[in-house]
Amino acid sequence: METLCWARSQTDLSPAKAPFIIRLLSFFQTSPPLMLNGPAWSQKLRTEIAKAVIGQEAVVERLLVALLANGHVLLEGMPGLAKTLLIKSLGTALGVQFERVQFTPDLLPSDVVGTMIFSPKNGEFTAHRGPIFANLVLADEINRAPAKVQSALLEAMQERQVTIGGQTHPLPKPFFVMATQNPVEQEGTYPLPEAQTDRFLFKLIVDYPSAAEESTMVLRWGQVTKQPALVAASSGEELLELRAQVDQIHVSPAVHNYILALVRATRALTEGPAAQRLLTFGASPRASLALYQAARALAWLRGLDFVSPALVQEIAPDVLRHRIGLTYEAEAKEITADKIVAQVIATTPIPAA
Repeated sequence: METLCWARSQTDLSPAKAPFIIRLLSFFQTSPPLMLNGPAWSQKLRTEIAKAVIGQEAVVERLLVALLANGHVLLEGMPGLAKTLLIKSLGTALGVQFERVQFTPDLLPSDVVGTMIFSPKNGEFTAHRGPIFANLVLADEINRAPAKVQSALLEAMQERQVTIGGQTHPLPKPFFVMATQNPVEQEGTYPLPEAQTDRFLFKLIVDYPSAAEESTMVLRWGQVTKQPALVAASSGEELLELRAQVDQIHVSPAVHNYILALVRATRALTEGPAAQRLLTFGASPRASLALYQAARALAWLRGLDFVSPALVQEIAPDVLRHRIGLTYEAEAKEITADKIVAQVIATTPIPAA
């Protein structure tokens, strides 16, 4: 900036210097802006989200990874852990259109995707778009919706489009579904089918905050008349541009094969005598793709230009825990999906550097 001001001041000194000054000014006016890196983009969003949500740093990082990897997220946790607030704050900080759908047993597909409305003036039907036509859609308590609503949501999640009155309508870009569910209350709920859970890039477990975090939360949200206000720190257009940088992250052939080995190792646990099997089904090929994309996004977010086996191991539980089915014998032994994933990681050879 100082150089630019100096260049402008020199234009009045010597006519002979005019061509040089013009070229110098042209350089500064047309030079592209500095490229935004992962840590800087992450920090500005985290700072804004932290105004409303205290703690949950790991969950926030995974949500940012999902945005970069163009994936949907399922959050599971007890009531009152700020799952809804976290997703709403993310939408505000990202500067995109946000819509919330409260799923209930009497919800209809038209309440989510929209329906055809008859106009008496011209005698024609027109499409009335539902709340699914937003950049970030919060499906609150998704497991309370019946199967017909979940099937309507399935098309939106996978195809990024919905069908209203026999016509296909594309959804805005970027588009994400972030859903929440309660792990303990089962009355009046409909378990998500495997075909739908497989569409979620991550299943994240939201835990209780620490004592210090809970104390800060009470002080920050304890006032009735004044609550934290968030502003947009990014945009949907910026997010779409940043994905091109994520695609430049290098994945070596060794790490590529390691990702495949981890996913295929879950399928090996479905074989053998019935009494010794731990899984009824292993992770699908979509899990391999999700692990590959998520590891790249995590590497970029942390300022790395390559994917390491450590990053793959770190993010594998969030990618795989909802993509494997436990047998009755495994559940009787109190073996969880996370224990299975940990076993797979521990027994799969790590590629040499």
